[in-house]
Amino acid sequence: MRQWKRWSWAGVAAVFAAGCDEGSTKSPIDNEPVQQAARLEAFPGCEALEQHIEDTATKQMRASLEVYKSYNFGGGRGDEMPTNGAPPPNQDSSGGGDRPNDHTGTNNQVDGVHEADFVQNDGTRIFVLSGNRLYVHRSWPAEQLARTAVLDVEGWPREMLLDAQRNRLVITSAVQEARPGKVTGGRGPMDGPAVDCAGMGCGYGGYDSNTVKVTVVDVTDLAAPQVLEQIYVPGGYLNARRVDGAVRLVVSDGFRWPEGVRLYPEYSSNLFGNRERMAAYVDALVKQNEQRIRAQTLEQWLPPGRRVLANGEAAPLAYDCASFYRTNAPTGLGLVSVLSMNLDAGDSAPTRTSLVAAPGEVYASQDALYLAARHWWWWPEPGQTTHTYLHKFDIRDPNLATYESSGTVEGYLVNQFAMDEHEGVLRVATTVDLPAENPNPGSGGGDVAWTPPETVNRVVTLRTVEGQLKELGRSADLARGERIFSARFMGKRGYVVTFRQVDPLFTFDLTDPANPRMVGELKIPGFSTYIHPLGDTHLLTFGEHRNEDGTWQDRALKLSLFDVSDLANPRETFTHQLGSMSSHSEALYEHKAFTFFPAKGLLAIPFMDWDYSAYDYWSGFRSELRVFRVDTATGFSPVGTVSVRDMYQAFNVRNWGWYWMPTVRRSIMADDYVYTLSDAGIRVSNVANLAAPVATAPFLPPVMP
Repeated sequence: MRQWKRWSWAGVAAVFAAGCDEGSTKSPIDNEPVQQAARLEAFPGCEALEQHIEDTATKQMRASLEVYKSYNFGGGRGDEMPTNGAPPPNQDSSGGGDRPNDHTGTNNQVDGVHEADFVQNDGTRIFVLSGNRLYVHRSWPAEQLARTAVLDVEGWPREMLLDAQRNRLVITSAVQEARPGKVTGGRGPMDGPAVDCAGMGCGYGGYDSNTVKVTVVDVTDLAAPQVLEQIYVPGGYLNARRVDGAVRLVVSDGFRWPEGVRLYPEYSSNLFGNRERMAAYVDALVKQNEQRIRAQTLEQWLPPGRRVLANGEAAPLAYDCASFYRTNAPTGLGLVSVLSMNLDAGDSAPTRTSLVAAPGEVYASQDALYLAARHWWWWPEPGQTTHTYLHKFDIRDPNLATYESSGTVEGYLVNQFAMDEHEGVLRVATTVDLPAENPNPGSGGGDVAWTPPETVNRVVTLRTVEGQLKELGRSADLARGERIFSARFMGKRGYVVTFRQVDPLFTFDLTDPANPRMVGELKIPGFSTYIHPLGDTHLLTFGEHRNEDGTWQDRALKLSLFDVSDLANPRETFTHQLGSMSSHSEALYEHKAFTFFPAKGLLAIPFMDWDYSAYDYWSGFRSELRVFRVDTATGFSPVGTVSVRDMYQAFNVRNWGWYWMPTVRRSIMADDYVYTLSDAGIRVSNVANLAAPVATAPFLPPVMP
């Protein structure tokens, strides 16, 4: 999905380069330059906020329509138009008791900053969102695993956060509510039914949902969880973090186009192929659209949310126009809000800090939350490169996210692990598109705009100085022609993996923030998509093995151990390949599916594979949890697998869907037990005999939408 977004404008340029007359060089909308001194500006009031939204919407609408003045081939229907070192194994230490001696939790990027997931646990309780329900379990002792309660969750549940100290679950779900207008966002507007393009993207993740619902549940009594409050906010869920009792929910919302606004011409044989008629039609449609845009009220652009208390009392969740910010650079249509909820102040409504910009990556330390947004080019032209704006918010006050500073980096970020804050310094790993030279100036540059760019990669350091995130230093450019697949920063060290046909691991010395240095490089076939630290001297990675020639015949999933005790000379000490060319794991793209248990030196990975030669589906399909013992001295030792095939067979294939899948997705470890989690239920096994589960807690049959 990220890669599709990255090349979406390239596809638009390619289509119009083919459909427009040669020599047509005029851009329909003037592009704005990259702002090297990025900043956010608060709106002085609601009138200025409405004016900015309408100005931006009008410009985007014009950019979508003006291109048709030089459109010169048939079509016209919406579906044809471009849219814009591990310790040695311990002896059995479970020994009963009220709780395990040690257990795993969510695989968080930063210590003390808890990340949301559809699974949460505290060693004795496991909570799982599956289908449209919350399942509550007593999980210890392991042999007595049992479901204690089920709670229906409105809409499509996404993720949740557990505060075990306060016995609170904060659940997010996507719901649909009746509102006027058509919602669009992301990388450009689309004309059609109202859909939620924020968050997961149009057509996925809640279908036509347009509201984030937040449900706060008291889980003190496992047999009777109590809903304390429900919050409804327009938009789509992006991400969430918790530091102590302070919860930050990041919500993205699209622009609500007024009814009747059209973003592409209706098909007519009198228009397409006749430039003069098309130009006149577009001019009239632009004027008509702008009138409708200017006539819409601020409340229609930004409908308020609401808060429902435990007693059923509902109140509007109003917003303060002064809490909205605009950037001094174009970042595309969209709205991103940080909702701050203080679980120690249950009577207080959440506060909101909002940015009028398209959404991007989210990273949080214990003191700050960073939002990334890419520079928006209204129309592809030669010489354009990608830049990312970074906006820092102070979150030390549990009741509020306060804007602090902004900065600009060249390039784009692969995911949240491309950012890290250490001792007040933000380290960022970026892939940079190099501007291409125009091989055919007489063509108007069309080919240049959509030819895949050459790339380099670098690490940049920034610090807040007088209200700006100013660059302190940058590494030398590396891995020309490749792009970053994974990154990880730990203390004063950094690690970056790039890929084209081989997998270079680069090591960085970040001792001097003003001089980040690449000090070591190691090339091996394939690539890593996730890097996990094992102390200060080793890395545990997960990714794919690929042939050096780029072919897929020998593709497999791959675990690797790297010795980085000598930063200048990293070594791949052990590898383990698993699966066939068709194998897959959610841990390839979701770090929360990767479970490492330092106390036992155990690693668990969800695994899926297909044998296409099998005589039926169940004979060829495999979905299981694979468990390994990891030792920096001896490498990877397979411990065993846990299958949940029988649980899925009991539900029948007809009940599978995009939000309820027949796969193992997560795992939890506690002392000598491994819990395997799927949409069908939970299964727990002793490490000594994973194939013989000691208890299983199945879920209810799924309710399909």
